[in-house]
Amino acid sequence: MTNALPPLREVVLRHGLDARKALGQNFLFDLNLTGRIARAAGPFDDTVVVEIGPGPGGLTRALLAQGARVVAIERDARCLPALAEIAAHYPGRLAIVEGDALEIDVAALARAQGAPHGARICANLPYNVATALLARWIEVEPWPSVFDRYVLMFQKEVALRIVATPAQRADYGRLAVLCGWRTKARILFDVSPAAFTPPPKVTSSVVELIPNPTPLPCDARALSRVTQAAFGQRRKMLRQSLKSLGVDAGGLLARAGIEETKRAEEIDVAGFVALANAFAAQ
Repeated sequence: MTNALPPLREVVLRHGLDARKALGQNFLFDLNLTGRIARAAGPFDDTVVVEIGPGPGGLTRALLAQGARVVAIERDARCLPALAEIAAHYPGRLAIVEGDALEIDVAALARAQGAPHGARICANLPYNVATALLARWIEVEPWPSVFDRYVLMFQKEVALRIVATPAQRADYGRLAVLCGWRTKARILFDVSPAAFTPPPKVTSSVVELIPNPTPLPCDARALSRVTQAAFGQRRKMLRQSLKSLGVDAGGLLARAGIEETKRAEEIDVAGFVALANAFAAQ
């Protein structure tokens, strides 16, 4: 079926789909690369895959060709006719949703497509909203959500921040704590700027996140607040940076069993969970 679809570059020209920086768009035309990403997210066995920002549908085609059922969330109305052409070649396999992924309950969307016990997110995320989307998906309640895996493309510097531990102090931050708490994250492979149109100025990386169904007990909102405070002033000792929470920072650290002179980059995920639980208990 895919062979019957016109080349992506032809589709882009016909619909006037220039990638727009304001929307964080960088299109993928490399069939080998889109196929590699889709295979990394599979096998599918008719799995529902939510894709964010498909653009003209390069990765969408690859996911469908690998056997997925796809729900594509696209904010740019210019791309909808190109996606509709793909949907016509895969009857009943591609649902197109026009909207902003930051405002959409993607888990509910997946369940509505008939995936009550399992779905996946695979996307070349728009760079300008990538970290906000990931944080939202990781902080969702209840946990685990409907998704059994996330295979996502980020700028490499963001990917390094996702998988970092205190051993990589420069990259370790709030995103690493959140992802380390509820998922097992790893970088699968890097992607050259030349793979995109237009080519970005940075290398990208494809990251796999596998949800941990039984993370350390903790309130996601409390963990988010504590990590924001701690890493918001990461060069300061925690007894100073945590004052922004409006609590007795020394007492909070004592209840969590953490030395006042430690800095955020020295505290592992379990330590932050202890801090968040102490904060939530006040």
